Amino acid sequence: MDQVLARLRASKLLRWGIVAALLVGIAVPMLIFLPRRNQASPPPNPEAHQAIVTEVITSSDRASLLGSSPTKGNPNAPIVLFKFSDFECPYCAVAAGNMKEFVGQHEDEILYVYKHFPLTQIHPEAMPSAKAAWAAGQQGQFWLYHDGLFVNQNRLGEDLYVELAEAMQLDMEQFNRDRTSAEATAAIEQDLALAEQLQLQGTPSFIMNDLLIPGGAPLPLFEEIFDQINAAIQSQREPQ
Repeated sequence: MDQVLARLRASKLLRWGIVAALLVGIAVPMLIFLPRRNQASPPPNPEAHQAIVTEVITSSDRASLLGSSPTKGNPNAPIVLFKFSDFECPYCAVAAGNMKEFVGQHEDEILYVYKHFPLTQIHPEAMPSAKAAWAAGQQGQFWLYHDGLFVNQNRLGEDLYVELAEAMQLDMEQFNRDRTSAEATAAIEQDLALAEQLQLQGTPSFIMNDLLIPGGAPLPLFEEIFDQINAAIQSQREPQ
């Protein structure tokens, strides 16, 4: 992904591959209850899935992985946290609140990236809400619109999309044009293609640098993983 990831791979952090497998293993029973996307057979075990994620992330450059996705935090941070999310997923709404707290505490040390992962097979408003959020982002209001969608998740639908845009004083002609555009569809399809490459199975899904984190992981676990990765980065920067 970048030079930091290269240093991490060279620093004998094999234990993180093991930790990742264990963390994913903890969440496997709970994944039964999380919204899932219908896909081909998932990876045979957590270790195999982590290996896939590592290969995809580390074989791609940072700019390609970020694309034009909305971000928060420090754009130059060595730690990048991806969230693959669906606006109609109730677990994603809970995670959004947790991430606001987590990213707020580390805004100078982390880059938080939102990736659209609408589960259209089970959520009829997943795609329309994603397109509406993308359109708001074209006017610099993705995160405020993101918050509005999750807070009003029980009202997802055309009336809400328009109501939020008007409340934010967006240019309504542009908003409606953007959310029905080929560009909106292409942006979301690009995120879906990355999710497919990563063989993600449901929402929310998190990846911190190249470490897969269970969607139901508690906030203290994100803090612990962040501290460990940050310590490893700092150790690489120290004179040998």
